[in-house]
Amino acid sequence: MSYRKLGRTSSQRKAMLRDLTTDLIINEKIVTTEARAKEVRSTAEKMITLGKRGDLHARRQAASFVRNEIADVRVNEENDEIVVETALQKLFSDIAPRYTERQGGYTRILKTEPRRGDAAQMVILELV
Repeated sequence: MSYRKLGRTSSQRKAMLRDLTTDLIINEKIVTTEARAKEVRSTAEKMITLGKRGDLHARRQAASFVRNEIADVRVNEENDEIVVETALQKLFSDIAPRYTERQGGYTRILKTEPRRGDAAQMVILELV
């Protein structure tokens, strides 16, 4: 098999990868274990590639994976209305346009100190 099982059932693993990918899109940086980061990297890069395509089908495919979470709330200066941006909107409007010239490799893994308690190798997974 070409993927890590991460000690979980398939439904738990998919839920964890969805959560971590959504958190990476919202925060643009997460701290997790090395094995999880290597798995999240592949799903995050697939979502960014869908964002670069930008058509309706790609948006629906990304919406079926990315959680419907609020990424940003801000006040529009012109007419004083509150703008709520979801993770999916941030992916297609902010993150994907940054990588139009880049052919993959949208994430970076930086190793940090081991986790206290079980000494698992911790890493910072961030968007380049």
